[in-house]
Amino acid sequence: MPQFSCFIDWRAAYNSIMSTAPHILVVDDHREIRDLVSRSLIKDGFRVSVAADGRAMRKVLADGRIDLVLLDLMLPGEDGLSLCRSLRAESDIPIIMVTAKGEEVDRVIGLEMGADDYLPKPFGSRELVARIRAVLRRGRLGGLAAEDEKPKRYRFDRWTLDAEARELLRNDGVMVPLSTGEFDLLTALVERPNHLLSRDQLLDLARGRAANPFDRSIDTQVSRLRRKIEEDPANPRIIKTVWGGGYIFAAAVQKE
Repeated sequence: MPQFSCFIDWRAAYNSIMSTAPHILVVDDHREIRDLVSRSLIKDGFRVSVAADGRAMRKVLADGRIDLVLLDLMLPGEDGLSLCRSLRAESDIPIIMVTAKGEEVDRVIGLEMGADDYLPKPFGSRELVARIRAVLRRGRLGGLAAEDEKPKRYRFDRWTLDAEARELLRNDGVMVPLSTGEFDLLTALVERPNHLLSRDQLLDLARGRAANPFDRSIDTQVSRLRRKIEEDPANPRIIKTVWGGGYIFAAAVQKE
C-alpha cells in the first residue's frame, strides 16, 4: 500500500513566499537605523538588503533585483543626492529619500533629483511602510496607462475632458468647472476605464507625492464628480462603486 507523507517543508514554503515579496534596499550609514528599519520592513512582509554607503549600494543593485531604494541623504563620501541623481540616470527604480533635515529646500532638491518621495526623520514604521507601498503602487499603475503620447481629449457618455485646457465640456457646449482634485481624479479614471481601482490607488494616481498615506478624501471627490457628470448621482452609471474594492469607470472612453 503506498505511503503518503503529510510533512510540509515550511522553510521551502516560506522561501517561496518571500521570493515574490518586494525587495527593499536600505542605504544608511548608521547600523542601528539599518537594523531597526530592516526588522520593521521584514515584519511587514518585505525582503530587505542593506548598504552603508554608495559603493555598497551599487554592489547590492548589481547582484540582484531591487524594487525600491530607501536612501539616506547624509552619507559618508558620495551623498544621497548625488547617488539619487546617478541612480535615476541609470534606471527607473523607485527611490524614497530619508534624512534628518526637514527644510523645504532639501525636500525640493531631492524630488528634483528624481526621488519618488521624501521622508524626514524621525518617522514611524507605519508611515514608512505606507509610503513604500504607495510608491510601489504608483510604479505598477503607471504602466496601465503608459503611452508614447497621452491623449489630448477623452470623450465619454455626453462629456469631453480636455486634458490640455483642463476643462470638462458637456455635449451641448456647456463647460463644467472642476477643482484641481476633481480634474486629477477624473483624469486618473478616464485613463483606466473598466479597471477596478482601490481608494489608495486613486489617491496615488490623483495626488502622487502630495498624498497623505492615510487620506480618505477620495470618496468625497467621487461624490462631487458624480454630482457634476451623472444624470442621477444617487444611481451612478459612469463611476460605479465596488463595495470593499473601490471604483470602476464604467463608461466607454474615446481617446483623441
